Formats: sequence, C-alpha cells, structure tokens
Amino acid sequence: MLKIDKKSKEQIVAEGEVEGFREELGPFVVAAETTRMAMVFTNAKQPDNPIIFANDSFLALTGYAREEVLGQSFNALIGPASAPDGLAQLKSAFADNNEDNLECICNRKDGSVFWAAILIGPVRDDEGDIVQHFISFTDLTKHKDELAKSRMFIDELNHRVKNTLSTVQSIVSQALRTTTDPVAIREAIESRIFALSRSHDLLSREIWKGAELHDLLAAALEPFKETPGKSPRFVVTGGKIRLSPKVTLALGMAFHELATNAVKYGALSYDAGSVSVDWTTEVTRTGKQLTIHWQEKNGPIVATPSQKGFGSKLLERGLAHELEGTVDLQYRQDGIVCTFTFSTPEDDRNG
Repeated sequence: MLKIDKKSKEQIVAEGEVEGFREELGPFVVAAETTRMAMVFTNAKQPDNPIIFANDSFLALTGYAREEVLGQSFNALIGPASAPDGLAQLKSAFADNNEDNLECICNRKDGSVFWAAILIGPVRDDEGDIVQHFISFTDLTKHKDELAKSRMFIDELNHRVKNTLSTVQSIVSQALRTTTDPVAIREAIESRIFALSRSHDLLSREIWKGAELHDLLAAALEPFKETPGKSPRFVVTGGKIRLSPKVTLALGMAFHELATNAVKYGALSYDAGSVSVDWTTEVTRTGKQLTIHWQEKNGPIVATPSQKGFGSKLLERGLAHELEGTVDLQYRQDGIVCTFTFSTPEDDRNG
C-alpha cells in the first residue's frame, strides 16, 4: 500500500518539469494520457523515483486516485512477494541508461496484487541528462494464472500416468503368476487394461473431475451387457453419487473383476442368473459414508475357493487400500455378495 503524504516542494517542482515536458513533447504526453496501457513518469533526480505523472489506465489498474499516487516512491508499488529480488532488479533497471524490461508483483489499493511486465525507459533533457523515467505496465495476472494451472495440470497428469503404469505393472505381474498359458495371460492382461481404459475414457469426458456412479457402472459392465429380448442381467438401483477420479478408477477395476467372475463361474454363467447393484449413504460421526452392494442371484451353488486369485486379492486388498475403506467379499451358496464401504466428500452427492 502507498503511504499518502502531502506534496513536497521537490514534488511541486518536478510536476512543473513534467508540464514543461508536456509542452515540448505534447503529442507523446497526450498519447500517454489517453492510451489504454498503464503508464507513469518518475522524477529521476530523486533517489526514490517519486511518481510525477500517472495516466487514467494506471489508476484504473491499481485502484488509486491520482492524488494518492503523485509524490509517492515508485518502489511502494512493488508487492512484498517480489522482494528482495524484484526490488534489486528494479534498482538496476532505474540505474541502467537503456530501456529495461522486468516482471514484478505490484500492489493495488485494495490490498490485492497483480503480475505486471514493466518497461522502464529514460527521458533525457537537451543536455542528455536523465530527468524522468517513463514506465509502462502490462497486466500479466491472467497469463501467470494460466501458467500456474498448466503446471498444476502437468503435475497431475504425471501423477496419473505413474499410477496407471503402476496398475498395469500389477496386472501383468499377477497374470504371469496365475498361469503359464500364453493365451490366458494375454486375455487376463487385455481385459483388465481395457477395463482401466474405459474408466479413463469416462474421466476424460468429465475433464477428470470425477464421475457419476451410474455412468461408471454402465462403462464397466458394457462388455457384459445382456442379450436384447432377455431379462436384464444387471439391476442397478441407487441415487446419484459423484465419485472422485481415484475412486472411479478403483471401482471400475472392481466391477470388471466381479462381472468377469460372474460370467465365468457365477450367476451370469446361468441363463436365469442376475446381478443386483445398489448403494446407500449414511452420515456418521466421521462424515458421509457410501456403501455399495453387489449381489449375485439364481446362479450355481457357490463354494469358497481354496486359493484366492488375482481378482479376489484386488478386491480385498488393493481396493480396500485405494478406497481407504473396507471390502467384504462373501461366497454364499446362493451367490457372491461383495460390499464396499468408504467415506465420500459431502459434495459428492448430486440429486
């Protein structure tokens, strides 16, 4: 913030010199007064470079009144985030006899700041002495914000790529451990990578802001869709729930594993078999909790497997870790039941 002082004798003299400068270079000063580019002149004869002229564009940019600016040190415009490097560059620019460009964070009257590209140029008298500095401002705030967002998006993309590669590595590793049959290995890897890509496609359409649970189920179960004319194989009931990208990817893989198992060994291996998926939310002392039920019906009699495969391990260990919740996988005689329970943000529910 600028400290407002009464005009000094030197300030009044400096303003008089600007008036003389206006008379000598009238068209230039008139242009400076009317241009949309923010501009000021400072008195080069004083060490703190007091401002002796400010055009309307500069006042609009900073929010100051003209009388609040005139006579104030130019350094007072520079925001604290620019110090000490910004002030050092500024001092060097004023000391240089050539035009200098630099970027600084500048203050507004209301306490906010903005990024500006500053061009400082000397104004000389007939003897060649520097009497004023001509300074123009270009607001870079929007540009800087876009750069910051771009860096954030790149960091987020790098994080997603690393997570995706880690997931693919786990898929390949588990497939190689499960069997030595090349055909089975290829099928296991391809099907799971396709499942992962469907979730990625869904998130890409949503600009990676998450996904709605109904949409996730539709994408994950699309390869297992029922034959037209027959009874629905999947019955989905539940309100609208918005999921985070992390949860979307984890549940997408989980639904794929459950559906694949249901087709090969469970309810969907029988013509009359079906799967119901429903969910409920509950407000607890620690926040909002989402519980999802997957239940198979009218399939073969189910027995607990003697050895757990990749799908079971992914559900009971990996998914629980990713969701930061619990996964309960039960092999009931009348069909597999899987229950996911985890916390969700308060704003994840829409409708």
